[in-house]
Amino acid sequence: MLSIQNISKTFNPGTINEKTALNDVSLHLEDGDFVTVIGGNGAGKSTLLNAVAGTWMVDEGQILIDGVNVTKLPEHKRAAYLGRVFQDPMTGTAATMEIQENLALAERRGKRRSLRPGITKQERAEYKELLSMLGLGLESRLTAKVGLLSGGQRQALTLLMATLQRPKLLLLDEHTAALDPKTAAKVLEITDLIVNRDHLTTLMITHNMKDAIQHGNRLIMMNEGKIILDIKGEEKKKLTVKNLLDQFEKVSGEQFANDSALLG
Repeated sequence: MLSIQNISKTFNPGTINEKTALNDVSLHLEDGDFVTVIGGNGAGKSTLLNAVAGTWMVDEGQILIDGVNVTKLPEHKRAAYLGRVFQDPMTGTAATMEIQENLALAERRGKRRSLRPGITKQERAEYKELLSMLGLGLESRLTAKVGLLSGGQRQALTLLMATLQRPKLLLLDEHTAALDPKTAAKVLEITDLIVNRDHLTTLMITHNMKDAIQHGNRLIMMNEGKIILDIKGEEKKKLTVKNLLDQFEKVSGEQFANDSALLG
C-alpha cells in the first residue's frame, strides 16, 4: 500500500545550516499494516511523514501509494489518497462550524457539490452512529460548535473525519502528543478501533516508546535520517522499552537521548 524507495532529503544544502533529514530511506507497508515510528529529536520521523504527504518534495527516490507514483504530486493532489491527523488538535477541524458540518465537509471531500440541502436526516443519523462509537457523548451534540470541544474531543473528531472516506493511507503525526495522558490513552484506543475496523494502512509517528510498542503490528526506529530497526510479528509482541533501548544502542553504537520518549 505504501512503497518508499531510497528517498533522501537535505535541508539548506550548501550552507552552514545543511541538514540531511532522510538518508536513502526505503520502507514498504502492506495493506492493513499499522506501523509505529519512534526516534530521538532530529531522527527524521516527521520529515518521513511530510515526504509521504507531499509537504516536502524529496531530493531523490520514489514514493508509491497503492501502486501510484506520487513522488512529483503536490500536497493537495496526494490528499486524495491520504487521511492525516496532526499534533495540534486545533488543526484538523473548523472551530466556528458545527460538529455535523465538519463531518459533512469530510464526507464530501473530493466529491461534486450540488444545490441540495446541507445535511440530510439520513446523514445526521449516520453521524450520530459514528460519534457514539467514540464514547465521548458527542452524538448528542451535533449542532455544537467544534471550538467548544476539549482538545481530546477535537482530536477524536479529527480522527473520525480523516478516516470517513477510508483513505489508502492514514498518517498520524504525533496525534496524542499535545494531550494529557488519560485523554491520549482514550484517543489511542479510538485509533486502534477505527484502524482495525476499517483495515486501514497506518503510519503513526510517536514520541512515546510505550505507545510505539503497544500499538500496531510493526515498529520502526529512526536515527540520523535512517531506519535502524524494523520489528514486527512475535518479536514486537514480546518487546519491552529496555529491550528496545538495548537494540538501539547495539545498532547505533550510542545511547538513546530523548527524555520524553523514555518517560512517556
